Amino acid sequence: MARWAVLLWFGLMGEAATAADAAIAREIAAQVQTEVSALRDFYAAREHRPAWRRVSTVAALSAALLEFREDGLGVAGYAASELLEQRRRLDQGIAEPAAEAAYDLRVSRIWLAALRDLRFGRARPATWEAAPALPDMAAISRDVDVEHLAQTVARLRPGDEPYQALRAGLARYRAYRARGGWLPLPEGGVLRQGMLDERVALLRARLDAEGRGTETRGDPAYFDAELTSAVRDFQRRHLLTVDGVVGSRTRAALNVSAAARVAQLRVALERRRWLAPTLPATHVLVDIAGYRLQLVRDGEPRWQARVVVGRPSRPTPSLRAEISSITFNPSWTVPPTILREDVLPRVRRDPGYLAREGIEVMTYSGERVSPGSVDWARPGRVLLRQRPGGNNPLGRVVIRFPNRHLVYLHDTPTPELFELESPAISSGCVRVEHALALVRRLLDDGRHWDREEIQAVVDAGQTRRVNLPRPMPLLLWYRTVGIGPTGDLLFYPDIYDRDAAVLSALE
Repeated sequence: MARWAVLLWFGLMGEAATAADAAIAREIAAQVQTEVSALRDFYAAREHRPAWRRVSTVAALSAALLEFREDGLGVAGYAASELLEQRRRLDQGIAEPAAEAAYDLRVSRIWLAALRDLRFGRARPATWEAAPALPDMAAISRDVDVEHLAQTVARLRPGDEPYQALRAGLARYRAYRARGGWLPLPEGGVLRQGMLDERVALLRARLDAEGRGTETRGDPAYFDAELTSAVRDFQRRHLLTVDGVVGSRTRAALNVSAAARVAQLRVALERRRWLAPTLPATHVLVDIAGYRLQLVRDGEPRWQARVVVGRPSRPTPSLRAEISSITFNPSWTVPPTILREDVLPRVRRDPGYLAREGIEVMTYSGERVSPGSVDWARPGRVLLRQRPGGNNPLGRVVIRFPNRHLVYLHDTPTPELFELESPAISSGCVRVEHALALVRRLLDDGRHWDREEIQAVVDAGQTRRVNLPRPMPLLLWYRTVGIGPTGDLLFYPDIYDRDAAVLSALE
């Protein structure tokens, strides 16, 4: 064929392709009107031009979606192979513009949904704040045109250090699983330093499998000082009593499989996606299952303390709020659940209980009622209020934040509770160790509320409410994997059995 004929042929083909794309664009413009705003924004950014006309572009999409596995997201639901096969079928025939437009919208719908999953989480709870819109839709569109979809993934993936540490941890534990994981440690008596027991050799192998073992200097069945140190390190990373002794709780943690840890890390990454994009630089975070509170200012941890949280039957809720006020020397109005399930049974057994505990009986209008005038089998509409003092379960201070669950942070007269290995024993509110030290940091305005002034208010014994100079963002946050100060993964028990539902959604 002569050169001029070849050029004419390619020119006519180009004009045909341009005309076909224009027809598809008109169909996209019509069909996208009933779609969600993200899809409308995507096509508006590209003037409704089709995005997925080339097999190579859909293949790039398929390859990019496979990367989501490294973030703990199941990828089967994105149907990448099916999209690629459908593109090939469309190319084999002469597809109508309406069919091409429908296909284009379907692929874009899946791609944008996948990007939202990566950026903000797939199973984001309805009770949590709504996810923002995907940023820079024009850049997402340009990446599609040049088939740089992996670049889009890298740009939208959360980039904070905790997320990256969890992602690296997922890869590491998947490698442990691929190597066969580890054998469970058999039941038996406790193992401790100085013992000679065949299970000690299995313990060494278990720690070695996770890269946390020690060099064996003699009989591998002998429990030496180096192994004690390795066990203590394991206990620290699994929220156990750090004593170097392998009892039933430590053995149970050792026997959690590599596959189970992979699942736990996938859930942890998902929860971090819910949090990371909108986490304020200054905030208070209560790590519920980790039993810790942390004050962060300008992105840097400044103070932390242990906490006591709700028992599984009365869990501390996950929520986002703002600390607005402090109440010194608070009285305590007994909440309805505690009144019904805890206090009333005690009053019925022991008529002197209310007087000993300094609890007053009141009507809802605030009038005091004699306890002797109440039929405690059917008390009706009464309130029980405990006066400030040493027996008051709120201690010396309450930290308040508006929320529908009516929970708050507070002090406690029983500091020994913070020493418990599993301090999930409250009725939903959060007891804070060294609560007055937290209050000082919340109220500090550079002129008032130093340690001495706060102590003087407490010593006065009078109930006093003080508003914060600026509301402080607060997160009551549930997770079962944390990140230690040195970057170690910290595995927590799933005290409220919430991981399974999140893991199911990830699939």
